[in-house]
Amino acid sequence: MSRYRVSVHIVPRKGLLDPQGKAVSDALHALGFPEVEDTRIGRHLVLDVRADSAAAAETAVQAMCDKLLANPVTEDYQIASTVTA
Repeated sequence: MSRYRVSVHIVPRKGLLDPQGKAVSDALHALGFPEVEDTRIGRHLVLDVRADSAAAAETAVQAMCDKLLANPVTEDYQIASTVTA
């Protein structure tokens, strides 16, 4: 078994209200950054997982996301992994 570092990036789904993202967009516009079109505020998690392959590690983390880490009704997530040992 190898050790994989799996990153999970979770953001609110498009079309759902994101008050934090709206506040940041408004603040950036007020500070003179009109080029910002949209901001979504989410979470970034890093998990160290032991598995037989990167695919197995990502499959396990996907199950974790579906059961605990993300709300599949209101959030989207992306998973990426790298071998660490």
